[in-house]
Amino acid sequence: MLQLQGVAVTYHGTITAVQDVSLEVPDRGIIALLGANGAGKTTILRAITGLLRLHGGRIARGSILFDGQRIDTLDATRIVRRGIAQVLEGRRLFSELTVEENLRTGAFANPDPASIQQAYTRVMELFPVLRERRQSIAGYLSGGQQQMLAIGRGLMANPRLLLLDEPSLGLAPMMIQQITGIIADIAASGTAVLLVEQNAQMALSLASYGYVLETGKIALAASAGELMQDEAVRTFYLGLHEGAEHAQFSTLRLQRPERKWAL
Repeated sequence: MLQLQGVAVTYHGTITAVQDVSLEVPDRGIIALLGANGAGKTTILRAITGLLRLHGGRIARGSILFDGQRIDTLDATRIVRRGIAQVLEGRRLFSELTVEENLRTGAFANPDPASIQQAYTRVMELFPVLRERRQSIAGYLSGGQQQMLAIGRGLMANPRLLLLDEPSLGLAPMMIQQITGIIADIAASGTAVLLVEQNAQMALSLASYGYVLETGKIALAASAGELMQDEAVRTFYLGLHEGAEHAQFSTLRLQRPERKWAL
């Protein structure tokens, strides 16, 4: 459904943040995009959703296709109307508005009242706590409830593809487990998900396929099962090796020249 073909992104005409990135998201299921801070994960999401211009960035090379049609020349509103929604890192709620009002803002690009009501019903079924607190001020919700609201707001656009940027950030382990189940339910209901996460354990437990991004380039692409078993991924991203916090993923890969990475 979604294809990035050789995409390069620059900021302010000089800083190259992403180089020659190619990836695919099918029309169902969950795809994980892993990488450390500064690897370029959020930049890729901005390129997909048309938000680069707001941050002084532009696609310098390559193309982005959705259902076989280019969307990299469209503005953000038209991209949402095509069927792509993003849940931003850090939730970015309207903290002084109610839960109900925040949800309604997620439907701003949807002109169909019946579709909006359908999306609202789905969100209430996925998040019973939001139904109970729909008149509560968003800024007074717990961190986990705010994350649920952020995801629910993204679903109000009735997207076919949902982009999630670090949904586990700042959450307690029990709440991460709950959010993990919700993401699985969203995918099972037919919405494809591109999941950007530093929590590789969580992401790979959900995804069927994953990409590892390093310094703006795809360093590795494989099934989630293969990534979970890969020594370099286990050391650097899963922390299953002594001294992993001091390692560099590129160094670990170079230590195993017999392995050919899928690019």
